[in-house]
Amino acid sequence: MRPLRFGFTLVELLVVIAIIALLLSIIMPSLEKARSAAMRVKCAHNLKQINLAMHMYVQSNDDVYPCAQDPQPEPPPGYWLWMGRWRSLVEPYLSTNITEDNPSVLLCPQDITYNTEHESFSYAYSMTFYHSPEQIDDMNSVEDTFMYDRVRPSMPQRSLDVARPSGKILVGEWFSNHLPEPNDQGWWCWQGRRNYLFADGRVSYLGVEQIRPARDMLPDANLTIHGIKGVDSPP
Repeated sequence: MRPLRFGFTLVELLVVIAIIALLLSIIMPSLEKARSAAMRVKCAHNLKQINLAMHMYVQSNDDVYPCAQDPQPEPPPGYWLWMGRWRSLVEPYLSTNITEDNPSVLLCPQDITYNTEHESFSYAYSMTFYHSPEQIDDMNSVEDTFMYDRVRPSMPQRSLDVARPSGKILVGEWFSNHLPEPNDQGWWCWQGRRNYLFADGRVSYLGVEQIRPARDMLPDANLTIHGIKGVDSPP
């Protein structure tokens, strides 16, 4: 009599491997979606922390939003406070020191461009909060947001002057980090979805089609029509 042998045949092993591969192909997309959703929630939490810092800043500075004359040294000259330099104003109200090497809550966990674009941070601060509505309504192009010879002098804006806090973007993701788009131009393009912090403290994940055209005819919270008196997106 032949001795009994316990084990799988080659055919059985191949069947098991095929079943495992099939299950992985079904599960992996769901896991990736879950991971992306978790990162989006983390990004929204960052903006909530930024909102608390902004709120404390306003309370400590006579109801005025962060504002500074912030010329960009040549080359090229310009005013870029909205792009990342606003961090120096709110940093004292955050729980950690913010640097390019330690962006902390100013970094979206899915932002792969943060160390090469826009001051090494993920979130932009709307320049409507440090320019008057009249100044904003006198701007009508992308160049008005950063070119030295076109940007108007900064003017402090008070929180009580925001006409529709639930509809005015205060801070938002610059790029479409959670739904990457080719040739993403940030607030200067009609593509992608982003997390936005509104002046009333709410955070919403919106597609650009939900943002009203600004003075430059783009979903650009820097040039909202009528500035802080205007609306970027209805609640």
